Amino acid sequence: MKVTLILVIVMLILLLVVIGAIYYGVYKLKQKTRQFSRQVFGTDSLMEGFEQIEAEYAVTPKSVSAMTSLYLPRITKDFPEFSYDEMKKKAQNVLTSYLLAIHDFNPGRLTEGNSELKNKLEHAISLLKNKDQREYFDNIKIHRTEISGYTKKSGRCIITMQTSVQYYHYITDNSGRVISGSKDVLFQSKYETDLIYIQDRALVEGDLGDAEGLNCPNCGAPITNLGSKFCEYCGTGVVTYNIHVWSFSDVREC
Repeated sequence: MKVTLILVIVMLILLLVVIGAIYYGVYKLKQKTRQFSRQVFGTDSLMEGFEQIEAEYAVTPKSVSAMTSLYLPRITKDFPEFSYDEMKKKAQNVLTSYLLAIHDFNPGRLTEGNSELKNKLEHAISLLKNKDQREYFDNIKIHRTEISGYTKKSGRCIITMQTSVQYYHYITDNSGRVISGSKDVLFQSKYETDLIYIQDRALVEGDLGDAEGLNCPNCGAPITNLGSKFCEYCGTGVVTYNIHVWSFSDVREC
């Protein structure tokens, strides 16, 4: 009887020791967690810290690849009449109207763009319709737009503009239930918009491949500078012989 009582007492003591050790370990862990949270987030609660990060992320614009100072001198050398401010504004309008066209299921909202961009927009809307879904972009706000790329090919060149943008973004099913995104939380993103220049539309209309090189109508020499108004070999004017066209060919999230 005494042995049994002693064993029970020993077991209770061991159990209390274990419970005490666990309590002490949890206490120390909480202390370290609070200390870490104070140092990193300035608050005792990790949850509050993560919520702060989420809130800051929702209102902090995405950074863009700002290469305007590098590429703009090259562009204006090729195209002296190129208006950066005008084209930047147009790029922002195209991006906004592209998103609103998806929002409204209305391709006609796209302000401008070539057949490639229009086809892409119609395809995006068609995919949503096939899934019985709607995609919304509410309260769109443009933060910043910069040139991020400039490439030249035969008969054409492409200026890529990168834009940081914010909106409330969500997708609903056919019952109106939100299945992705949120109506209440801002979302930050960035997009690339391609602006394409075609010196001879007939060479590349509806064709995504490289166009053939252009030649002077007088001496036949190749026109190597897309913005040239005169042949560099014989001086013949070429601007009246070719159709110069700027158009938007792509919008994509990046």
